[in-house]
Amino acid sequence: MLKWHIEVLHLKLKHTVTSAHGTQTTKINFLVQVSDGEFSGFGEAAPDARYGETPELLLQQYKVLLMGGLPQVGSMEELLQLLEQHPPANALRFAVEAAYLHYFCQHKGLPVHQLLGQPVPQPQVTCFTLPAIAQGQVQAYIRKYNIERFRYLKLKVNPEHGTELVQEVIRATDQPLVLDGHESWQNPEELLQFLNSLERGRVLFMEQPMPAAKAAAYAQIKNISPVPLVADESVTDMADFQLLRTQFHGVSITPMRAGGYLNTVRLLQEAKKYGLMTVLGCGVETTLGAWSAMQLSSAFNFISLDGFLMLEEEPFGLVLEEEGVLYLK
Repeated sequence: MLKWHIEVLHLKLKHTVTSAHGTQTTKINFLVQVSDGEFSGFGEAAPDARYGETPELLLQQYKVLLMGGLPQVGSMEELLQLLEQHPPANALRFAVEAAYLHYFCQHKGLPVHQLLGQPVPQPQVTCFTLPAIAQGQVQAYIRKYNIERFRYLKLKVNPEHGTELVQEVIRATDQPLVLDGHESWQNPEELLQFLNSLERGRVLFMEQPMPAAKAAAYAQIKNISPVPLVADESVTDMADFQLLRTQFHGVSITPMRAGGYLNTVRLLQEAKKYGLMTVLGCGVETTLGAWSAMQLSSAFNFISLDGFLMLEEEPFGLVLEEEGVLYLK
């Protein structure tokens, strides 16, 4: 019988993170382990408040899985059946599935990417997400932390300060930008006005500027937007790609949000089938989460795996960043 264990990870952030769900200086994630006494597998769960995931909920759901027969699971098929019978939050599902799959691969001597049918992971260029910086401090921050080593920068923008912030970053650096609208625009005409104000050629794409529910508004502006639009919050563990291709030029897929490796691969295959650009995303995760995502990274068009760089102390050291490039240790 396999032994399962869950451990709380109290992660301190380098910078305060502000979102619609409040202000954070720390992040609570979970480490899930499964072992037969000789071989072990680990997975990370990073709950996302945007989808109602809380640490308390994940612990409660983990107990349900234990009582439902998790220790008796003897195959991936049995695990998937259990996860269907007692569906947990996507973050916990990812951790449990990843832990078992990592255990299985270690036991069988198989590379993770090979079991998933993916190309060999290569060093990957990642963009870097700028934290909330006071107006007038962008250039000083970029110099202080040597942010110019990253090939691309991601910038969180909103209707109130978007134009001024983008202009300040453009003045401070020559790096191409990715904009994250974080569902903050409500009006498609105002969004178009903002997009048309941007310096052409400096913005690679913009992620999820309006709420996911505004499908008609996205369809209205997709073909006239001067900047490619990429779905982010519109893609969770499920996605209607026939609808998404009428709204977006690409999709950002986050394994944690997708609820596991297997579903991430399915979403990736569907996105490619419909000719959409693919972005591999992450939340605030340790290098365990980043290492897991890296197993799929060679199949994506763009990599955004900088979540572990937001941590004051990263506990595992499974992924290294040098000059904006990620390497598996």
